[in-house]
Amino acid sequence: MRENTDLNLAVLIDADNIPYANIKGMLDEITKFGIPSIKRIYADWTKPTVAGWKPALLEHAITPIQQYSYTTGKNATDSAMIIDAMDILHREKIDGFCIVSSDSDFTRLATRLRESSKLVIGIGEKKTPKPFIVACDKFIYLEILSESETAGREQEPKGSKTSTTPKPTPAVEVDKIDAKLINLIKTTIDDIADDTEWAFLARVGGLLNKKRPDFDPRNYGFTKLTPMIKSLDSEFEIEERAVGNKSIKHVYVRIKK
Repeated sequence: MRENTDLNLAVLIDADNIPYANIKGMLDEITKFGIPSIKRIYADWTKPTVAGWKPALLEHAITPIQQYSYTTGKNATDSAMIIDAMDILHREKIDGFCIVSSDSDFTRLATRLRESSKLVIGIGEKKTPKPFIVACDKFIYLEILSESETAGREQEPKGSKTSTTPKPTPAVEVDKIDAKLINLIKTTIDDIADDTEWAFLARVGGLLNKKRPDFDPRNYGFTKLTPMIKSLDSEFEIEERAVGNKSIKHVYVRIKK
């Protein structure tokens, strides 16, 4: 996946399908990929169900887009987001899009944006349908952002002022590392290993994301890929190699015989 923290990103949020409690975690995550130049959120703001979003919009400078529900049972918000995304694609100097929703209706939009060589990042809950997940370059589960934000709150010093930011939604249990995932890691290592069967772990991580856009060590309770692989010491070997400046080390991995 392309990695450049200077990329200009358009962030489009579906307020009907995403809880407002983790907005700070979402925006912090997005800044790892680039600069959120455009930040818009879509909803029928006359409804009381989205009232909780309003303080977060002011705090994070997100532009609310009003979209009335013209009829019962139809989601006009989705159509507004798709139309705006295509307008941004053709009129603005944007390198990528972040679509924040758990709705599979954005699958075709994600595919179309990638066809135009734009980076597409999805953020949604674990209930997000698979077609939308695989249509993105990278998909991040909202639940792991909840866990990160909770950890940050627990580390706040005693006596600090109480934040007015809403509490995040409860974190869910981490996924289990199963045989299917281990086999995926092994085939990925095989794909890029050198003649000595060692593979540069950073490249392994990049290829894993291409194969599975929702792959993230945080889904399995690890902050990074290296500790996750180290925990699987019955399956893999790790080697750290100093490069130039001895304080910098590259991590290599191979399948244990």
